[in-house]
Amino acid sequence: MFFRHWRRKRILRDHLIPQTAWETTVSNLPLLHGLTEDELLRLRQLATLFLHEKSLEPVEGLQLDHAMRYDLAAQTVLPILNLGIDWYDGWTSLVLYPDEFATRQDWMDEAGVVHARREIRSGEAWQIGPVVLSWADVTASGGCEGYNAVIHEMAHKLDMSNGAMDGCPRLSDAMTAAAWRHAFKPAYEDFCRRVDDGEETPLDPYAAEAPEEFFAVMSEYFFEWPELLHQEYPAVYEQLAQFYRQDTLCRLASLAASFSS
Repeated sequence: MFFRHWRRKRILRDHLIPQTAWETTVSNLPLLHGLTEDELLRLRQLATLFLHEKSLEPVEGLQLDHAMRYDLAAQTVLPILNLGIDWYDGWTSLVLYPDEFATRQDWMDEAGVVHARREIRSGEAWQIGPVVLSWADVTASGGCEGYNAVIHEMAHKLDMSNGAMDGCPRLSDAMTAAAWRHAFKPAYEDFCRRVDDGEETPLDPYAAEAPEEFFAVMSEYFFEWPELLHQEYPAVYEQLAQFYRQDTLCRLASLAASFSS
């Protein structure tokens, strides 16, 4: 731990993302516009550490320049702004495809027969292994429109922090699993019912796929469009605010007020 702390201090001293480049990154991501100067500095430090502790691995001809790396890192570490970089321990690689990619999915039916199919994905997070993202979906994220492929996959990694991807990450001592379930279970059941009934839901219907997808999609809205999440499922918003230790509704409301004044 001493060596890790010393190494990180050295990285931040010698390799902090340049100020001008960081200002461009923030300017390009409306998602970050409500952050205070102190929060932006801590985010810059976390993004710097992320780029030094993780391996970004572009494939299929994708070329990453510094600006692309900074944009990706900024969105990646936003969920852990008040949690810390250690929440991303246990994995080292982030694989980046130029566009959506195909994965093989295997499952066994009730008769014990194994089936396989190929699915097109914009991202995935492995229980033990890398995060995989489509760069096209990375660039479509961060606009405060409710969609963020980066935060979605980071939420899955955080979900795995207690050993299982089940829609409930490791909670702080100030939180309880009972309160989490009390907020998430009825919201998930209500959302699934609405989707099954063919309702045009304002939230992404993909959230009805499974409890872990509900958590990941709600995390996207928590950072990208908190007003809508709070309107639809206020108890879920409150639990996410406690977990991430951020009040995004207040942050973006303050930003909107500053623009209107």
